[in-house]
Order: sequence, then structure tokens, then C-alpha cells
Amino acid sequence: MSDEEQTPSKIGSGPRPEEIRFFGTTWVDHSGNYALRRAGLAAGSLAAAVAACFVLRFAYEGLQIADVGGIVNLLVVIMFAICSAIAFRKTWEGFVRRPADPAREESLRSLKMIGFIGSLLAYGARCFVEAPGEKLHRAEYETAVAQYEKRRSTRTGNPATRKKPKRK
Repeated sequence: MSDEEQTPSKIGSGPRPEEIRFFGTTWVDHSGNYALRRAGLAAGSLAAAVAACFVLRFAYEGLQIADVGGIVNLLVVIMFAICSAIAFRKTWEGFVRRPADPAREESLRSLKMIGFIGSLLAYGARCFVEAPGEKLHRAEYETAVAQYEKRRSTRTGNPATRKKPKRK
């Protein structure tokens, strides 16, 4: 991240925006090859998902060669499909809002790891819309800026230098 992207004059005084992985704070004003990064990350995550599908295909073929039985093959396919669907949904929801119960999200981490293809697809699809998590971060940042401005505007200066109203 260059110093130009982090200058306070670009961000302004007050609250600082939270950084997003691979984007830093460029999501605030879409500077620093923002669109190119989004396109590159979308292509990269979708390519990684395709590569992961090939790896899973080889693993499935290994099960067929080992002749473990049709029920085991079916269970493996169903397990990866369900875990990928859940991982997609949870990853997508994580870009829109903070989890209500972080402990529950932590317990789903292993399920997301099994369904990593769903997470990669969610990340790639979200890159077509915005930087993943930008909507959430923008809402939080704008709220923080509004609160900061409200606090700054209600200040009237040093109370000791105020003129006292005249009494009748």
C-alpha cells in the first residue's frame, strides 16, 4: 500500500476506515486500481474454485478405484455439496453484516473449511458486485463519520470563555 493511499487528507480527520484484505482503504474512494483488483480477485477465486473441483474429482476417482462402495461415494458427494452450500451462504452473509453470535461462527469454521469451494465461489461472486465486505464497512464507516461530525458540531469551544447571559 503506497503512502499516497493512506494520507489523512484523502481520508480526512476523524474516524479511520477499516482495511479490507487486498484493498486496504482504497474501497472508500475506489482509488488505486480498485476495479482492476476486484476483477483480478474475482478471476483468481473462481480459478481456485475450479482447481479445487479438479482436486475433489481426483479424490472421488480414488474412492472409485479403492472400490469402497456406492454408499460411501454418495455420502462424500452429498457431504461436500451440503458443506459448500452452507459455506457459500455463511461467507456471503459475512460480507453483509457482522455475525450476531461470533462463537457460533467460530464453531462453523471447520464446516467452512470442508466446503471451501462454496467460500471461494461466494468471494468471487461478491467481487463482481463490490469489494467483499465493502457494504458492511462503508455503513460502519459512514455511521462513525456521522457520529464524529455530530460530536464536533455540538462543541462550542472553551466553556470558560463563553459570555454569560445578562440577567434582568
